[in-house]
Amino acid sequence: MPAYVGLLRAVNVGGSSVVRMDALSAALAGMGLEGVTTLLQSGNFVFRGDERDATRWERDLASRLAQDLRITTEVFVRTSDEWREIIARNPFPTQAVEAPNRLLAVALKTAPSAEKWRALDAAIRGPEHVRGDGRTAYIDYPEGVGRSRLTPALIERTLETRGTARNWNTVLRLGKAVSQAERPARSSD
Repeated sequence: MPAYVGLLRAVNVGGSSVVRMDALSAALAGMGLEGVTTLLQSGNFVFRGDERDATRWERDLASRLAQDLRITTEVFVRTSDEWREIIARNPFPTQAVEAPNRLLAVALKTAPSAEKWRALDAAIRGPEHVRGDGRTAYIDYPEGVGRSRLTPALIERTLETRGTARNWNTVLRLGKAVSQAERPARSSD
């Protein structure tokens, strides 16, 4: 079975959409997913499941979580290969080493056009740097995310798509977790 990375949008942040990771694991296992692993308390998980496209996984997972956990949130899914590409294509390698907590990868629902990426670049009013690559935005926040005016709302409004961000430390930890999840599947081939 292929391995996937799943990301829940806006859970366990500011007291809204609180999700216990053990409850998330149980709901995912109840769907017949294998090797379910959660990471941190912010809605990150890795699993093995039948081969299907990300859009179908996103829809099925969101529906199941609404049913089992009574939360309404968006789910973002990437294959293990897609996650490795996110890591490999990082346009900010220096920031990844020197300030990984200030470098974010944003998983997007759809790939914005070149025009929308230019519009986002033009909307930046601070020292931030953004690079788009398909359904991923890489954002360097040299002064930190907390006070930046480059907010998720501005990003989504300008790119005209929804997203969920993870800092580079989390991106790398998810990369290790999805690689580990693949091992049992590969050894049975």
